[in-house]
Parts: sequence; C-alpha cells; structure tokens
Amino acid sequence: MTTSSTAESTSVVKDGVHYHQFDVVIVGAGGAGMRAAIEAGPGAKTAVITKLYPTRSHTGAAQGGMAAALANVEEDSWEWHTFDTIKGGDYLVDQDAAEILAKEAIDAVIDLENMGLPFNRTPEGKIDQRRFGGHTADHGKTPVRRACYAADRTGHMILQTLFQNCVKLGINFFNEFYALDLITVKDENGDTQVAGVVAYDLATGELHVFHSKAVIFATGGFGKIYKTTSNAHTLTGDGVGIVWRKGLPLEDIEFFQFHPTGLAGLGILLTEGARGEGAILRNASGERFMERYAPTIKDLAPRDIVARCMVKEVLEGRGAGPHKDYVYLDCTHLGAEVLETKLPDITEFARTYLGVDPVVEPVPVMPTAHYAMGGIPTNIKGEVLQANDKIVPGLYAAGECACVSVHGSNRLGTNSLLDINVFGKRSGRNAVEYVQSADFVPLPEDPAAEVREMIEGLRNNTGTERVAVLRKKLQEEMDANAQVFRTEETLTNVMGTIHDLRQRYKNIHVDDKGSRFNTDLLEAVELGFLLDLAEIVAYAARNRKESRGGHMREDFPDRDDENFMQHTMAYLTGDPHSPDPEDHIRLDWKPVVFTKNEKGELNYPPLERKY
Repeated sequence: MTTSSTAESTSVVKDGVHYHQFDVVIVGAGGAGMRAAIEAGPGAKTAVITKLYPTRSHTGAAQGGMAAALANVEEDSWEWHTFDTIKGGDYLVDQDAAEILAKEAIDAVIDLENMGLPFNRTPEGKIDQRRFGGHTADHGKTPVRRACYAADRTGHMILQTLFQNCVKLGINFFNEFYALDLITVKDENGDTQVAGVVAYDLATGELHVFHSKAVIFATGGFGKIYKTTSNAHTLTGDGVGIVWRKGLPLEDIEFFQFHPTGLAGLGILLTEGARGEGAILRNASGERFMERYAPTIKDLAPRDIVARCMVKEVLEGRGAGPHKDYVYLDCTHLGAEVLETKLPDITEFARTYLGVDPVVEPVPVMPTAHYAMGGIPTNIKGEVLQANDKIVPGLYAAGECACVSVHGSNRLGTNSLLDINVFGKRSGRNAVEYVQSADFVPLPEDPAAEVREMIEGLRNNTGTERVAVLRKKLQEEMDANAQVFRTEETLTNVMGTIHDLRQRYKNIHVDDKGSRFNTDLLEAVELGFLLDLAEIVAYAARNRKESRGGHMREDFPDRDDENFMQHTMAYLTGDPHSPDPEDHIRLDWKPVVFTKNEKGELNYPPLERKY
C-alpha cells in the first residue's frame, strides 16, 4: 500500500474494514485517471485507486502518437480533424464531442509539453508530426501529418509525465488496490446516487471503503475477452463491469477495434506509426494490396478498413507463410536509421518475438483485438448517464472505459491518447466543480457486504473448474465467432458457449486460500467481468443487423443508416445466469448528436466511406 500521510490520517477501521473519506475518488491510474487527478487534486481532496502501480498502466503501451492540428509540418485545421474523426467513426460519432476533441487537442498537447513531455522535434525545434491512418487534409483529399509523437513510445512518455506531475501535486495514490464495487443508493425518486467505492487491498486482503462525493472511472478496456489481443493481462473491464452490475447502461458495446498490425499469432502491437513513416502492407506475392481497396490513402486507411482487407487477402488465398494465414508489413525500404530512431520498440519486438529483423525482411502481421469503442455512456462533461439524457450526479468516466461517443464505430489512431487527455481533464475539472456544492451521500450500513460475500464465495468454493481453462475457452470462442467478421450464427454460437461457461464458473476452484497478493483469487474475479462483457458484446452485435466501422456482419454487409444510425444502449435487467440473454439484457437506442451550421444544415452529413 502506498499512500500519503494525508490518506493515512483519514482512515478509520470498523469491523475489519478500513474507511476513508475524499471529495473525489478516481478509479484507475492510466492516462485518463492521472490527467483527471492533475485537474482535480489542486481543488479537492483527491484519491486515486489503482490495481497496478501507475507507471505499469496500459497507456504506457500506446506507441504511435497523439493527434492535434498544430500544423507544425503541414497545413492543418481542427475542422479537418473533426471531419476525419466523424467519418472515420462511420458517422456514429456524437459530433459535438468530436468538435471538442479536435478543438481542445491543441491545448492538450501544449499542456503535456509544459509538463515536460519530450516530444520529437522538427529541425526548427517545433513538435514534430507524422501521418496516421484516417487523418487527412481538406476533408479526405490527402494524408496529413497530424500525430505528435515521442519515437514509438508516446504512451509511455505520457504516462511517466503525468505520474511525475501527480507526485509533484501530492496526489494520494492507493496502489495495488482493486476496486470491486461502486457504492450507490437510491433517492426518494428511485434515481441512483453515488456514495463511493469499495476496494480490495492486494497486499493484505483487507477491504477499504472510500466514501466520496464524486467518483471518476478511468479503468481502461476489456480486450482480454479475446485471445489474440494487444491488451495487457490486466485489461479485464473491471470498471465497465462494475457499472453494468449496478444496473447502469453501457453504450455501443458491440464495436471493438481490431488493429491491423499485430505480430502474427501473438497479437503484440506494431504501431500504425510504422505505416505513417512509409511502411507498406504486402500479400504473399509482394503486392501492395491496399492500393486496390483504398487508392487515395492506401495503407493509411482507417483501421477497420485495413483490418478487413488483410483478412480478405488471407481468406481469398493470398496470405503468406506455411499456412497462408498472415500478410507482411514491409519496412525494409525505410532504412536502419529510421527504424532504430523513430521506431525502435517495434523493431525490437519483431526481433525478439518472431526472430524477424524489419531492417532486412518483412514482418508477419494480422489484426489483433485492440480497443473498445463502447463503454460507460457519458456526456461531454464526463458525467455518466443512467438514461439517455439523465446523469448520475457525481459519477464520471473517461478514457477507454467511457463512451462519449467520440470514436463512434471505429476510433482513428492517435485519438485515444488525445481522448484520455481531453476528457480526463474535463472529468477532473467538472468533478471538482460538482463537489464544491455537493454533500456526502450517507453510506449504507455495511457498504462492503456484497464485495465480502463475492470474495469469500470464490475463495471457499469447493468446485473443480479452473479459471485458466474457462478463460482460455472464452477467448478462443470470441476469436472464432465475434472478431473481425461476424454473422447471426457465429454470435449465437458464442452466446451459447458463454452461458455454459457461466454455469461452470459457479463451480470454479481457487487454490490459493491466502490473503496476501492472491492473484489466483484476483483472476477469478476478473473472469466474472470478462464473461459479463463478452456476452453483452455478442448480444448487441447480433442485434445490430448492419456493418459499420469495427462491426462487420457478413450476413448484413451494408451500412444501414435508416435503421441503425443510433447508439446501442444495453441494460442489465435480470439474473445473468439465465440461458437466454433476453431474460437479463434489455437493448434500447440513443440518437446520434449531429451539429448544424448557421443555415441549419448538417455540418457533417453521412457520406460514403471511400478513401
């Protein structure tokens, strides 16, 4: 446990449970959580709860860059960035949120520069910028250099910079504390009110109640529902799952992004920045096949388009390797200097994990599960919604766990590092404004009761099923049935598998009965969240009978704006162990926000997605 003396002095132990009181509690210490903390800390008593040490958060794995229309290298504008974000998201983007993202991007980059982030520089000393997929000049006419970067370690640099500034501000960190419940109470109208968070101390096995006026979730994604993924082992959707179990909705959960260039068979990411520097995708015959699919911007088309084209090349027999099951990323023409200076990490990854040297030979790649576009629904202030326009007072979310919706059905590369900074900052700022006039909601009599029951139930279960076996089965089935291409049949099949796994989950066995750093128990808890989220992904995907962005239905290959130009909203309504998802999941719709000009015309009307 790592806390400041301020945090220690506020704790009280009652019936073996530690009680703390803070104005703002932030769950998650990645980029979004720490950016929120930097904004909230000076104005309110703030705590950050994180199941990892902050600098191990997954933001550190982001490689390529952070988008902002600085126009340091080429002409650019925030309006063009907004257009690309909306078009790239296949028009399911809330356009007011996209405009905020693009406008505030410039200040977000300058904020990080002022905090000390070592961006790559132009010869004139300005922040350097490079190309990235889907980012264009003049509304799609040509690729543009918009990604600000620090070699191919941009996320790592952002994470370190934000953490150093949190330390400078004296932010209270509770490291290796696993948040397992959101404390809510109902008011006289039956609406949800936030009272804090319950967390499990991995070092001691003790429970801690954090009584707070505001809670910000910044817990990241849930890519571990898939086997082939760029996500770390810890990205199990805890925050999203907690909110789901409290009866609050999830938005657009069916949209999952598959990054085109994962190392074949492994999923370890090779940044899109490589293609931004000029790397080329080739099939087994050496053809630059993206010229056939996206003749204008070729290999720098949006990720969903490139991923589908790669899979199509393999399915049509043009794949490479002994089993013809991957394509190549060719960096050989870039030269050793570019690879070693601008792309050192991916060069080392290829050498280490595949034994391939990108300087002299192409690298085998295939799409890997990378990013959840959907999540906890919020408005542009970061406030969490309990219905389409109705907020939960004092509850906020930011980063990958949240759905603003600024990414729509497909996120553009470099907009994720931008999202965590823009909306992390907004969430922190608005939480402080809220707590200045809000009162603490009284805690229930035993706020840790549900978590205690869950932990002890898992620890003392005498079943025979193994967590690793169930998790492996879930991930393999999601890879096979709910990945880049989907159909009614495959999605129905995986839902049946998930139901079977839920029944087996009741019979799991945890070998470690101890309290200190019980990772066996931790993984059992995480598997419960993975099962919840995988089922919602598959169920919502089966309900959306169209293809849009990261959601490709082979049985409904066209985009259907008439019926599906709206956000999916999923609600938990019953026992998740019931065999039919219709018994416990209710799906509804939420309109997409379109912005208009002074003439009352749509600023960004839905268009064909040709590149």
